[in-house]
Amino acid sequence: MKTPFIPIQKVLRFNRWIAISVVVCSGVVSTLSVVLMAQMHREALDHAFVVNGEGEVIPLTWVDQRKNLEVEALAHLERFHRLFYGVDAGSYESNMERALWLGNGSVTEIFQQKKADGFFNRLLQYSLVQQVERIDTKVNIGKESMGFRTRIVLIIHRGSATDNYELVTSGHLLKVERNFPHNPHGLLITDFFENSLRKIEANENTEE
Repeated sequence: MKTPFIPIQKVLRFNRWIAISVVVCSGVVSTLSVVLMAQMHREALDHAFVVNGEGEVIPLTWVDQRKNLEVEALAHLERFHRLFYGVDAGSYESNMERALWLGNGSVTEIFQQKKADGFFNRLLQYSLVQQVERIDTKVNIGKESMGFRTRIVLIIHRGSATDNYELVTSGHLLKVERNFPHNPHGLLITDFFENSLRKIEANENTEE
């Protein structure tokens, strides 16, 4: 006589196969996970770190960020110095307005000092043209601060007369929010200082 119930032996056999299958699948998944993790760990050790000149191990992501930051820092300083020092009677107001977006109060103080000394009045009165001929910048990018030192070769046209000057500036760069189009690199010049200004003699080589 048939009954609607499944024999207990079949149920136990079925459950056993299910348990064996789960155990096997879990073992395969665990083995694959261990292999993948070991492979990722080896790749991380091989490619995620580099050794700098002092023998320190540095994460590769930091190296990439450092390179990108250095490129942006140089571009920021190039833009600022060309705006701030490459001026003439017709462009100095717009150049100063754009340059002041790239620095903090230390840049504003230099601008106000030049204004008080009559530099811009002489620019207008004598139709002077001050061109930036060459910019050489060294940036020291640290984890907390970025110092820079910039050497600029200026050419000042006074009618038919031309004089060359060497100006050395220094300061620090601070990371800020990008502001398009005023401050596209997201850096701000702080502690800005004009270290020295000297006239370059006619027989002197400006390439250093």
